[in-house]
Amino acid sequence: MPHHSPDHRDTMTNVLRFGYRVTKYDPADRDEQGRYIGDQDSTSDHGPIEAAYLEAVATFAAETGVQRLCIREPELSVINFGLEPTVPGHGLTGLFPDDLSGYHDGAEVPMKVWLELVRAMLRDNGAWCRLEAEHRFSVHVGYDQYLYIGSDQRCERAVTHTRALGLFPERIDRSPYGAETNEPGQRTPADDTFWGKVTALVATGRAGLLEENPIEGVSRWHRLDDGGIDRVRERLTPRARVAVWPSLSGDPVTVLASLSAHHLVQLVWEDQDGHVRATITDAPSPRVLDGARAATAISCVAGEQPPLLAAVLPDQDGVLRARWGTEPDQEHHRPVPPTP
Repeated sequence: MPHHSPDHRDTMTNVLRFGYRVTKYDPADRDEQGRYIGDQDSTSDHGPIEAAYLEAVATFAAETGVQRLCIREPELSVINFGLEPTVPGHGLTGLFPDDLSGYHDGAEVPMKVWLELVRAMLRDNGAWCRLEAEHRFSVHVGYDQYLYIGSDQRCERAVTHTRALGLFPERIDRSPYGAETNEPGQRTPADDTFWGKVTALVATGRAGLLEENPIEGVSRWHRLDDGGIDRVRERLTPRARVAVWPSLSGDPVTVLASLSAHHLVQLVWEDQDGHVRATITDAPSPRVLDGARAATAISCVAGEQPPLLAAVLPDQDGVLRARWGTEPDQEHHRPVPPTP
């Protein structure tokens, strides 16, 4: 029998005036602590109840007067904490190209796409994001089929229609999964000053590798050697987080031999075709770097091996609108000199 307890963390920024929690769980079937103790399953039925969820959120959006929504803080699960197994493509197959271009922070998508994103989240397919029309509407999914909707309108017709669908819309002050008022991490813009520092580091041989995080849980790697900085910049995903690292070592055998057992690292290497690949491991196979031209290992322990530089890409007008931050880089790890 499922036991659901809503999370009451105070995390939403720009909270919309009217918030709703929409579920299939009858409030009459909750205990004194608000946990659901009824017999509804906590996974999607992939059928009429799921369809009711989608119709409900579409009705709220229509009454608010929005059709297109922006993707915010997209994620792909590395480890599945949901009750349903992840599926190939994380529920994004057919919605975006194979390289996931178009699935990034700030990307605007039509209703037929964002409704499918809601479906993927209801099914624990592995993809997750917030969907927003700034200052007007928001929707995202929590655990156990909890759907959170925010609007600048009261949406009384949508509330009535949602009840008629057999779901339970409840007024809430805010969502437990709303955007945090102070997103953790360093929020340095990847502006001309940042790229000037990158150029200097590459020119002096201190840097040669750039990590791009366009989606939480996804890293893409680029070599910066041989004047490749401008080419790399042209390929970066809007609003991605970027980190600059030292160059790959030309001695992959020594890199592999230096790894300690049970020490979680990100192993990065260049294959024979010139592609930079990576994997997170604490027990790499002795053959994982067979044929590699160059490699490096980066500790996954927070703060143990900070990047040389880290930043977040601003929009084309130079404004940093992405809410997420990066791990502190070496500049921000330097001790503050004592006051004379």
